[in-house]
Amino acid sequence: MAKGSGGKTGYHHGDLRNALIGAAVELAVEGGPERVVLREAARRVGVSPTAAYRHFSGHGDLLWQVKARGQQALAAFMLEAVSEVPPLPDPGEEAERRLAAIGRGYVRFAVENPGLYRTAFRRIPADAPGADGVRAAFTGSAPPGDEPRYSAFRVLTDTLDAAVAAGRMPPAARPGAEIAAWAAVHGLAQLLLDGPLAGLPAGQWEALTDRTVRMVVAGLLG
Repeated sequence: MAKGSGGKTGYHHGDLRNALIGAAVELAVEGGPERVVLREAARRVGVSPTAAYRHFSGHGDLLWQVKARGQQALAAFMLEAVSEVPPLPDPGEEAERRLAAIGRGYVRFAVENPGLYRTAFRRIPADAPGADGVRAAFTGSAPPGDEPRYSAFRVLTDTLDAAVAAGRMPPAARPGAEIAAWAAVHGLAQLLLDGPLAGLPAGQWEALTDRTVRMVVAGLLG
């Protein structure tokens, strides 16, 4: 999902809410979280703003839904990166391959889908109109629930758990490993999108990504 969807979003009777979310995702793809406006989503779907507001309690509600879709798209992209390289027969080597692949997929998603990526990580204040109010404590060691907005993080934690199960990662090194890995690839993505590395040609940012991911994997797995 990500790059690409264009054109007017239609909807079937009774499915206006999902159609509006789909239109809002398109807006995020085009211009990031600032473009996610309920009135514009309504216009794209072909309904009045009044009809649209019946399905959302406010802008925060719609943005939460788009954030979740963005996280799901990121997770799918990470898993697709895993599928692009043939699996290895040795469980330990396969765990290492998967960890490297999801790291590369994470950064590539950000570079190729900047608007949706920025929206997926947009912070919405708890008191924002329409914010869903579900704020379970997130310690960074595990997702606090099965909500879609934790999809990408679950891909990472599952991959690290698999590395431990395969004997490739010492159990003692597992606590907090997801934060170290996440911080590294997320930081690189931010540098490539909004920092001094913005605008690097594909060959250069891909080489930087590969080097960063290899260093992260080596540090985590030893």
